[in-house]
Amino acid sequence: MRRTVPGMAIARYPSFVIDCADPQALATFYGALLDWKVELKDDWADVRGGAEHCISFQQVEGYAPPEWPTQALPQQMHLDVMVEDLDTAEAAVLELGATKHSFQPGTTFRVFLDPAGHPFCLCVD
Repeated sequence: MRRTVPGMAIARYPSFVIDCADPQALATFYGALLDWKVELKDDWADVRGGAEHCISFQQVEGYAPPEWPTQALPQQMHLDVMVEDLDTAEAAVLELGATKHSFQPGTTFRVFLDPAGHPFCLCVD
């Protein structure tokens, strides 16, 4: 496994993406809680605390909330990280041990699985 050189990040500006039934309602809640800017779309919403801080909410059909502290229904979220070039970043994360998922639903981002199987996305700014 390749190790990155200190100070040479592959990606930057991580945003957590939280699955939910109503992204607009959840973003409005967290926007008010944090006093962050709310950006609403049909099935997606963001709350932003400046350029480097973002929490996103995505609508999921048939969403069921997690049952905490049990894992009968585990917590649903994934990490998005911003990259300058998808191809370069893809090669780097694959070398680190990630796996590219077979389902790729967009063109401005790519879905990978970390070594433990958790999804994360490389996204173009």
